[in-house]
Amino acid sequence: AGKRKRAALGPGRAKRPRGGPGAAEAEVEAAPAPAPQEGSGAPQEYSIPPPVSQGKWKNKERVLIFSSRGINFRTRHLMQDLRTLMPHSKADTKMDRKDQLFVINEVCEMKNCNKCIFFEAKKKQDLYMWLSNTPQGPSAKFLVQNVHTLAELKMTGNCLRGSRPLLSFDPIFDKEPHYALLKELFIQIFSTPQYHPKSQPFVDHIFTFTVTDERIWFRNYQIIEEDASLVEIGPRFVLNLIKIFQGSFGGPTLYENPHYQSPNMHRRLIRLSVAAKFREKQHVKEVQMEKKKASKVLVKEDPTEVVFETPAEEKPVEIQLVKPESKPIVKDKKKLRKIQRKKQKKLFRTE
Repeated sequence: AGKRKRAALGPGRAKRPRGGPGAAEAEVEAAPAPAPQEGSGAPQEYSIPPPVSQGKWKNKERVLIFSSRGINFRTRHLMQDLRTLMPHSKADTKMDRKDQLFVINEVCEMKNCNKCIFFEAKKKQDLYMWLSNTPQGPSAKFLVQNVHTLAELKMTGNCLRGSRPLLSFDPIFDKEPHYALLKELFIQIFSTPQYHPKSQPFVDHIFTFTVTDERIWFRNYQIIEEDASLVEIGPRFVLNLIKIFQGSFGGPTLYENPHYQSPNMHRRLIRLSVAAKFREKQHVKEVQMEKKKASKVLVKEDPTEVVFETPAEEKPVEIQLVKPESKPIVKDKKKLRKIQRKKQKKLFRTE
């Protein structure tokens, strides 16, 4: 069968382009204008609503979030929660413990990231967090404590996935120089860039950084529109600052926390306190035993004590010439009773 010949396009029709950026515009231009309503002078035209965000994505901050081998399940869930809350983050496979930390700069370069959050696990119980501006620096090392994830807390708050957060800082971040440096590092890492492709154009939650007890407390709250109150979402954790380095994952030390105590030292002090309590108890027992021994004083013999002693009566000595009968050894009590009854019957008959 022969192919149908296309009918010639009429004067009112326009050819629809297959693809390209100008396809939608061509459709709008080619679409016929609607019939004017009765009573209206000018004809009605179609209008396309503008996009939600018309700006350009200029701040190209990308954060690489990954960890070393040997982390537990709570750290893995915390890492996944941070990736969910930060749409400008990227993931990577776990790093081997034998590799040096400066290798992370090359990993960030391959992933096209200029910021990094690295979780380092030691002894399967201590968790350290590195925040770094790669590859120039600076970088900060923290000890992570009191970790609670989104699934663990079961908070009532909720937020849109990919929405941009507000960052709230304690007033002490503007007073101390090392806290001011950390504030700038937190802003560049945790704030979602404007007009990011994966982000939503809404602000419905807030990250708070509070300094209490020489530690930084991280919290995530939902902003309720009705009364602007805050409801905690999670996750939550506490950062204990160890050192701030000039370079990325190393270099000269800019600040060292004098209040920091390593987990190994903390556990050692706990063991020493338990041992001190045990030694104190043993010392108390020894003192009590010495007191008991010292209280016993030897008293001299009293010569008048013999006055009240009366001699016992002397019994005549009986010499037994006949060997006594051996008693049968019976383990069963019932058999022993039967034997005793038989002996009693024999004696009764002889009598």
